[in-house]
Amino acid sequence: MGESHGADGRRIVVGVDGSVPSKAALAWAVRQAALTGAVVEAVIAWEYPDTYGLGPALGVDMEGIAATVVSDAITGVAGPGGPVKICPRVVEGHPARVLIEASAGADLLVVGSRGHGGFAGAVLGSVSQHCIQHATCPVVVVRGTGTGARP
Repeated sequence: MGESHGADGRRIVVGVDGSVPSKAALAWAVRQAALTGAVVEAVIAWEYPDTYGLGPALGVDMEGIAATVVSDAITGVAGPGGPVKICPRVVEGHPARVLIEASAGADLLVVGSRGHGGFAGAVLGSVSQHCIQHATCPVVVVRGTGTGARP
């Protein structure tokens, strides 16, 4: 896994899954990176569904879908040619594990309060909870849309 670094080696890792909270987390990370001179690593994790052991036999390009999701999120949040360098990373594995590994040596790990797997009324999703408990860098959890409005 190659790493990119901003000024003075600064790097902010943000988990992206296409959900509204993850896009809010990406927007927050981009604003923070603009203030600190950091590079943003927009990380999306993907796994084959564990349905009947079919995995890759399903014929679905999960990695390609994930790459499109992270690319669309970056375009929607930052647009082309913004002042912050955003490096998309598509990694196979469980999201919590992938984010913890990606955040090693980072200045911050930024996650949404819950992603697509969350249920209404949950304050934190399982991935954000795991990151809070196991990350070796500070973790920022962005709740809602990141605009100051409540979900």
